Amino acid sequence: MTRSYHINIISRITLLVIAGAATGWSVAAGAPPEMIITAAVILVAVAVNLAWYINSVNRKINYFFEAVRNDDHQLVFEHSQGDTLVNRLAGNLESINEHIRQIKVDNLRQEQYFAALIEHIGTGILSFNSEGFVIHANSSLKKLLGMKQFTHIRQLEKIDGKLASAVRHLGYDDEKLITISSKEGTLTLLVRSTLFKSMEQPLTLVSMQDIRKELDEKELDSWLKLIRVLTHEIMNSIAPVTSLSENLCSYYIKEGEAIPAGEVTEKMVQNTIRGLKVINEQGSGLIRFVDTYRKLTRLPEPVRSAVRIGELVENTVMLYRQELEEKKVRVSVQTTKSDMELSIDEKLISQVLINLVKNAAEALEGREDAGIRIECRKNENEQAEVLVIDNGPGIAPDMIDEIFIPFFTTREDGSGIGLSLSRQIMRLHNGSLKVGSIPGRETVFTMTFY
Repeated sequence: MTRSYHINIISRITLLVIAGAATGWSVAAGAPPEMIITAAVILVAVAVNLAWYINSVNRKINYFFEAVRNDDHQLVFEHSQGDTLVNRLAGNLESINEHIRQIKVDNLRQEQYFAALIEHIGTGILSFNSEGFVIHANSSLKKLLGMKQFTHIRQLEKIDGKLASAVRHLGYDDEKLITISSKEGTLTLLVRSTLFKSMEQPLTLVSMQDIRKELDEKELDSWLKLIRVLTHEIMNSIAPVTSLSENLCSYYIKEGEAIPAGEVTEKMVQNTIRGLKVINEQGSGLIRFVDTYRKLTRLPEPVRSAVRIGELVENTVMLYRQELEEKKVRVSVQTTKSDMELSIDEKLISQVLINLVKNAAEALEGREDAGIRIECRKNENEQAEVLVIDNGPGIAPDMIDEIFIPFFTTREDGSGIGLSLSRQIMRLHNGSLKVGSIPGRETVFTMTFY
């Protein structure tokens, strides 16, 4: 408080005491009524003035909050001559009011900036409340869905029922891939969502992106890789057959004419028999190759049942524990959620586990302190995971994208379909199979069940 404020208060209290004493003395001394009334009026006036002066600060503060509540940032507080406190208070309130006004202006600019940014990006953005009313939908979303106005998510029913249902049931940090038909043709939408609160109102934020181009490029790339591998395998089988058949023909055809039977020697017959055997072996190998490809493209639908994943892992390891021990490979199982039950095809998932364990064991051949660790757990999204980890030589960075391509293998006796088959089985279970590797340290295959 300032000195002037104290002087004003003390002077008014002094006047109040004097007026009170005068009034009391007038009544006690039996003074004329006019004097008593005059003294009483002065007493009341001084008391009212004191109360008014004390409340003047509260009035200015209340005036300030009323102005802020009504978004009135143009108010000017009255200054009082000779009263430093009131003047300082008025100045401070005006300064605070200006600061609040500036904050609101900055917030408005920021809102306009983010609104322009959301409108500019190519990804469709949608936010809606718990009742389904749309708070914001940018132009990219409306263009993607072919909508002029978007006020409620039930309008999505007119576009595609699957899309409307998916958006309505999206959860926190959810992600779905949805294919719909529109005026633009078939759209493959990657839909992501998150939940947040704005002014205590729960809202859902959804992004939609048409990923047809990315999927087409990925599919084309996969086909090219597969064709390259198929071409390599078929050429490896056909080239020697063609060369050998030409060589055998040269025994019996001279200058375009068949040689007489009398010129056929025992050695020619023996060479022909050996050559035919080689051709038969190559043909049989090509038939096995095609049969393997046919199996890869005709996987059965999973027959699901409730399976404790920890027990399945333990049983799979038990089958191969002795074989692994003979190869001097340690194997351990860690189950943080041993009672975790999944709806899966036990035989198919067991086949995936066997493939991963056998691959790990083959990668560890001849390595000292070789070990395989299998972990059953739940990830940060509460999704079940099985990790097969080995401390082998790892996978080179330039090969890690190739190992899931059908028929790609780095082993002479490998078929190259184990990992591709395993990934397809996981996809049939709405899951995924991924790999991570640190060359010279470890390789981790992760089976995730969504």
